[in-house]
Amino acid sequence: MRIWFNKNFGVSKGEFNGLLFLVFIIMVIKAIPIIYSNYQPVSNDDPNLLAQIQKITITDQAYANTIRDRIENSNPKKPVKLFKFNPNTLDIDGWQTLGLSARQAQSIINYTAKGGKFYKPEDLQKMYTISPEMYKKILPYTDIPDQPINTSKKYAPFEKKEYAKKTLVIVDINKADSTQLDEIKGIGGTFALRIIKYRERLGGFYKKEQLLEVYGLDSTKYAEIKDQIEISNSPLQTINVNTATFNDLKRNPYLSYKQINAIIQYRKQHGNYSDISDLKKVILLNEQIIDKITPYISF
Repeated sequence: MRIWFNKNFGVSKGEFNGLLFLVFIIMVIKAIPIIYSNYQPVSNDDPNLLAQIQKITITDQAYANTIRDRIENSNPKKPVKLFKFNPNTLDIDGWQTLGLSARQAQSIINYTAKGGKFYKPEDLQKMYTISPEMYKKILPYTDIPDQPINTSKKYAPFEKKEYAKKTLVIVDINKADSTQLDEIKGIGGTFALRIIKYRERLGGFYKKEQLLEVYGLDSTKYAEIKDQIEISNSPLQTINVNTATFNDLKRNPYLSYKQINAIIQYRKQHGNYSDISDLKKVILLNEQIIDKITPYISF
């Protein structure tokens, strides 16, 4: 075999002997666990172990039975006796005499002590401590007197109150404060404040229909209030378009930021505006926007 290894793998004699020694060591390591298991003595269970376990179990059971007997003897059951009773006034001893345990009887006593009441014999069914069998047994003996009707309390007859309706008024929406606007039928405090806030932003109303631009005031609400408002001939607050800054023009709700920038840039490039016709030259301003802002600008 050494010659074959030498011919095919070039293994010398010393290397071959080393390989054999390595194989021997591996075989010894593999064999040690097998040899050890064969010579390991087998431990035998104590033959009295099972008897000892059974003895402990019997002792524990006997102790448990003794404790249970003591508890039962300390709370002897009362003799069961059926009699007519009122469940609303029966005490704990009476319930036990009917056949309930002390715990069941105490549960019912707690119920009545907290204000619980039995209005008819069938109400006993709602007590979970009373089993269906017990309920059938004691139902014929249940005696609940008719509850007296308390006639001492006299209740006043219901009176339908008539609330004062708002009288129709005519209010100038350019001059009215929140209290005056609140007098308009259909306008409450919230809408009154919104109208004033929008009026200040605009610089005044020049037609009634502008109220439709107030947040939350729709066409139905407008139809309800339009005959209760008027617009005075007081002058509107205007902005000089030739001197106005970006912030000045931003106050007007009809102009967007791009349109304001377009107005200012056109003024820088072409000079001041002379009239409305010059504003029409600003590309971003259409006819509709110009008509809306005309009452609020000056030159």
